[in-house]
Amino acid sequence: ADFGVLHRNELSGTLSGLTRVRRFQQDDAHIFCREDQIKSEVTAALAFVFNIYELFGFEFSLALSTRPKKALGSVELWQRAEEQLQQALEETGKPWSLKKGDGAFYGPKIDIQLQDALGRGHQCGTIQLDFQLPLRFNLRYQSETKGGAEEAKEAESSGEDGLPPGYARPVILHRAILGSVERMTGVLCEHFGGKWPFWLSPRQCMVVPVSEDAFEYAKYVRETLHARGFHVEANLGDGTLNKKVREAQVSQFNYILVVGKDEEDQMAVNVRARGQKRPIGTKGLKEFIEELQEENTPRALKQAKDLEPFRRS
Repeated sequence: ADFGVLHRNELSGTLSGLTRVRRFQQDDAHIFCREDQIKSEVTAALAFVFNIYELFGFEFSLALSTRPKKALGSVELWQRAEEQLQQALEETGKPWSLKKGDGAFYGPKIDIQLQDALGRGHQCGTIQLDFQLPLRFNLRYQSETKGGAEEAKEAESSGEDGLPPGYARPVILHRAILGSVERMTGVLCEHFGGKWPFWLSPRQCMVVPVSEDAFEYAKYVRETLHARGFHVEANLGDGTLNKKVREAQVSQFNYILVVGKDEEDQMAVNVRARGQKRPIGTKGLKEFIEELQEENTPRALKQAKDLEPFRRS
């Protein structure tokens, strides 16, 4: 996908936080395929979308937008493309709606609309067919002998000039999963309400020493966790233990690790989890790191620990 910077001169009254800005980045990918490959490519793109959105725990809706009154390409080409999009949607087993005449002039599309924590809809991901750019750039490919001649003849009948026998025009599939990265970030902020899951959190752990005597061990815990890829800080400033714990709670750290002489002797940490009124208790540092490494893996990327037993069919 291309994450290049894009600019859109939005009216000042329509600008809103991160969800609508004038300068943004979009994960727009372009897939070149044959007309008969539309369904398989759209099916793969939808599976990609579902995997990412379900990872974040989003609720979303699907909609198929069809040919508008003014459109590029023959009616027959649009109908075949729309049928393949519809079949791909039906095979997902998820509900979807039809928006007649709401497609772009250069091709039909599938819109994926997210619902944030406030129930507001946001257009983020999209799967868009494009018949125009291949024509404008005079793109072509050499087909199979029989099929290519038929496709070339059909292209000529639909008004596509310049295609020699045995050649056909490809279709471009625009695929955006996150859509605008800025908008997706804003939606995620609303969705999680500032309480980021551990694997996505910029504030995973805060180490809080009970006294100045525990500063050295607090630094050791911080450096040990940081060396293993965790976002961790240590509060070595002035203030009481309760004040430091409260500040970490307000900052929405996933875990607060209180350390003192007892924890140093045991090579351990006293763990407090975000959202829990009572501390979890003391855990060995090695054991706690193993638990963090497991939690730091997104749900969709976790691998099964045990092999499934072999069963002969």
